Amino acid sequence: MANHVSALKRARQTETRTEVNRANRSRVRSSLRALREALAEGDVKAAQDQYRVTVSTLDKGVQKGVLHANTVSRYKSRLNARLKTVATSTSPAKAKSKKK
Repeated sequence: MANHVSALKRARQTETRTEVNRANRSRVRSSLRALREALAEGDVKAAQDQYRVTVSTLDKGVQKGVLHANTVSRYKSRLNARLKTVATSTSPAKAKSKKK
């Protein structure tokens, strides 16, 4: 344990920052999980709504220093590609062809 006043203060600050970072990281992970579940279910409307929420959460994670900007950019790109795949696979044109 630290003995100097400045070291004790630094230890307190580290604990506080760790809690804040853990909460932000948890929020990001929960949002990503919710989006992946919506994509897995194939519910396009819910997935699109959750995508907007997830992108916002990811961007806030960058602002708060929890995630790197390039990492978030990669996540958003891949998630958007998956969203487009789900949206096009359940398009009305394909639904009409199934009725025949």
